[in-house]
Amino acid sequence: MKLERKEILKALETITIAGEGKNMVESGAVTNVLTFGDEVVVDLVLNTPALHIKKRAEVDIIKTIHDLVYEKAKVKVNIKVEAPEKTENPNLIKGKPIPGISNIVAIASGKGGVGKSTITANIAVTLAKMGFSVGVLDADIYGPSMPIMFDVEQAKPLSVEVDGKSKMKPVESYEVKILSIGFFTKPDQAVIWRGPMAGKALNQMIFDADWGQLDFLLIDLPPGTGDIHLSIMQSLPITGAVVVSTPQAVALSDAKKGVSMFLSEAINVPVLGIIENMAYFTPEELPNNKYYIFGKEGAKNLAEDLNVPLLGEIPLVQSIREAGDYGRPAAMQTGTALEAAFEEVTRNVVQQVVNRNEGLPPTEAIKITTMAGCSAVNKK
Repeated sequence: MKLERKEILKALETITIAGEGKNMVESGAVTNVLTFGDEVVVDLVLNTPALHIKKRAEVDIIKTIHDLVYEKAKVKVNIKVEAPEKTENPNLIKGKPIPGISNIVAIASGKGGVGKSTITANIAVTLAKMGFSVGVLDADIYGPSMPIMFDVEQAKPLSVEVDGKSKMKPVESYEVKILSIGFFTKPDQAVIWRGPMAGKALNQMIFDADWGQLDFLLIDLPPGTGDIHLSIMQSLPITGAVVVSTPQAVALSDAKKGVSMFLSEAINVPVLGIIENMAYFTPEELPNNKYYIFGKEGAKNLAEDLNVPLLGEIPLVQSIREAGDYGRPAAMQTGTALEAAFEEVTRNVVQQVVNRNEGLPPTEAIKITTMAGCSAVNKK
């Protein structure tokens, strides 16, 4: 069968690349289409190095040509990345990196109550178990919970001298370094601060702390989108963001806004993926049963719609809540299904960080060099 170029272009007009409002022909992403009998070659130019977007574009092109033109067509897609030059916005200057910290991952949620802090704590201890050096910055100024989740409510950061300067030494628990505003307030004391005051407190915990050498610094952001998020993005070069949601429509709607915030032109932070918490309920007496109390595969569908990875599903289990209340994250329960679930999510986060860093220019890249044992992080 001889394929026509105009038929191919018409089919490609049905595909939209993530983050662009126009179809790939109208936007100019398709630079050339060649046909040779039943063979098709499509040349595509993208403005992002993100591997998942490149792969999705290739799969969409092949599938669309097979579905709309000829199911046995031999399709080859050549993808070239030409990132547009960015002009600096003086009002939104990305911060300087913290010496010794290789990767900074922001963990966010569109709304409260979805288990974002619980997920952060369990990813942190899982990373530590894998051999990484890990820190957690509790940036939820108005509702800090890390001191409880790591059983260090009574702890206070010590003052240490580093290169002639006095700095805070993070509290350590389960081989994770932690700083939180909760260490500096009483348990029953509400933090009533305006945005600039909260931002100043965060900057002190970020830059006036002796974090030492860290493979990962996880930032537990407040729910929603606001001043704190903007302050963090201005202060630090974030490697990527993880968004936590539950399956119901209200949570997914807010999670979508969270993803949109990170991908906006002003923020421009890569989204590593979405984690679905409370995905299903499995009774202890019926271990093979799954009950989708809040809906099924909501985060999976959202991830597909937004063209970002689904990093995994965490079930609704009573012991997760109990573990957090008692200050021993559930991922530390050796040999359990929960440990396996958090390991899968954490490995996926690490893999997305690898993918993200491989797409950066060599002078900026910080690469994790092995996934086999999840134990080596090298700066380039």
